[in-house]
Amino acid sequence: MFERSISRRGFAGAGAAIGALAALPALMRPGTAQAAVLPATLPATLRILCSGPAGSIPDIVARRYAERLTGRIANHVIVDNRVGAAGQLAVAALRQASADGTTMLLAQGAIATVYPYLYAKLAYDPAVDLKPVSLAAEATLGLAVGPAVPASVTTLGEFIAWGRLNPSLTNFASPGTGTLPHLLGATFFREAQVAWQHVPYPGGPPALLDLMGGRIAALILPEGLLRPHQAAGRLRVLATSAAARSAYLPEVPTFVEQGWPSLVMQEWFAFFMPGATPPASVEAASLAVQLAATDKAVKSTFADAGMVATASTPLALAGRIATEQTYWQGVVRATGIRAES
Repeated sequence: MFERSISRRGFAGAGAAIGALAALPALMRPGTAQAAVLPATLPATLRILCSGPAGSIPDIVARRYAERLTGRIANHVIVDNRVGAAGQLAVAALRQASADGTTMLLAQGAIATVYPYLYAKLAYDPAVDLKPVSLAAEATLGLAVGPAVPASVTTLGEFIAWGRLNPSLTNFASPGTGTLPHLLGATFFREAQVAWQHVPYPGGPPALLDLMGGRIAALILPEGLLRPHQAAGRLRVLATSAAARSAYLPEVPTFVEQGWPSLVMQEWFAFFMPGATPPASVEAASLAVQLAATDKAVKSTFADAGMVATASTPLALAGRIATEQTYWQGVVRATGIRAES
């Protein structure tokens, strides 16, 4: 309701994942129609720019895909973490990269769906500078509190009551202004009519450390980052953001269960290439990602992190972006959040 920013300088809607990914290995055999889009000679190196720091959800996604893309899309695939400005530094690096099929960006969907409405001046044009390649992963978010909030607070209702009595202590961390966790938190506090202070961080891990250290009252992050600390008693997850309870945190009720039916959102991550990348290179990269998403090791790693491996065609990802831009335009307007360019 009353956001005061302490500056540090999903949405479940459109389902765009491609069906029948299990058939991809057969489709990519030599001599098939799809094999024609794969490069005859692999480039020496593919660089995956990553919008998150080491240990963050984007980093986990990027590194697991890098392992499975090695030998399929390039002889070597490396992850290059470009952290800052809620992913915009990674986007800037992509814009400066050669559009020759040797650079991809792994980032949260917000860079294409939210930021056009969040920033009065954006240093890039998503429609021009970001070529959709494929979805990569989806995650449910969780709202957690730490030792700065009394142990007696175990539900959203109790947290709201505590926040109304302690507005000066109700500070909320997110992995950056305009990220989905920030927007979900802003929507929650606005609807709950609780005064709060936003503390943006350059990624989830440092925010998590401050939450567990008692320097931050609450945060919202993908549940995979919260689950091990919940199990160890270092924090309490009060709600999750999917329509139904999570298989990863089945003991935690959803926002919906606790009286907040509008708070159904999921974080998603995707691969992009520079805007001028040739269509054949984009299609080849997309097919390789789609195949990697079916790998058991990828699925297992993502499950351990509370995520689901997913993939899509470039066209399906572009459609999801267009649909969610309409949704997030309304959310940004309703919350009144604006960010500095």
